[in-house]
Amino acid sequence: MATTQTKPIELYYWPTPNGWKISIMLEELGVPYDLKLINIGKGDQFEPDFLKIAPNNRMPAIIDPEGPGGEPISVFESGAILQYLGRKFGKFYPADERKRVETEEWLMWQMGGFGPMLGQNHHFRVYAPEKLPYAMDRYLNETHRLYRVLNTRLEGQDYVAAGEYTIADMAIIGWAQGWERQGMDLEEFPNVKAWKALLEARPAVQAGLAVGKEEREKLQLADDKQAQSVLFGQR
Repeated sequence: MATTQTKPIELYYWPTPNGWKISIMLEELGVPYDLKLINIGKGDQFEPDFLKIAPNNRMPAIIDPEGPGGEPISVFESGAILQYLGRKFGKFYPADERKRVETEEWLMWQMGGFGPMLGQNHHFRVYAPEKLPYAMDRYLNETHRLYRVLNTRLEGQDYVAAGEYTIADMAIIGWAQGWERQGMDLEEFPNVKAWKALLEARPAVQAGLAVGKEEREKLQLADDKQAQSVLFGQR
């Protein structure tokens, strides 16, 4: 019997690659959710109430009012949220152990590499006050390596893991949106290009990527020194 959701899940979110993972998942599941924007350029992520559910002062986070045993539960870290929602609703996270392990491998690959490394690439290419050739080359090369790994993985298959569309694909697709700013050429990675087009044809992926788009466009981070200080100056 499929799990139903009667009370909306609260999504604490800002439209970034990590936030998109969860907006895409919720759109794919078709469950009700309330959007709680966390403006990372203004420092909303450091507010005490938010820290109660996300102690690492990073969005996204969720509160599910219908958690285990019918009691509310909060979950932070995008990968953990994807796994929680996948388990709860029995979708996009295979129950078969071999397929689940494969899905988790590629989810962790994104969490540990195709995210943090691309983020450092962004930082040193776009935001760093000094252009440091060593840092720029270091993260550009690592970004290229990760795209090559993904391209190789997608040879002869439509999806990243388990032979089907999973939370691993959802985790990766948002980060692939920034390929131009990352200094990549998708023509060099034809399998990634085809996979990206396949996912972007899904209505739920389109809807998930569009959540908060207007707010994202208002925050011109490359030109907003105050927002950069909030994001990059914390200890």
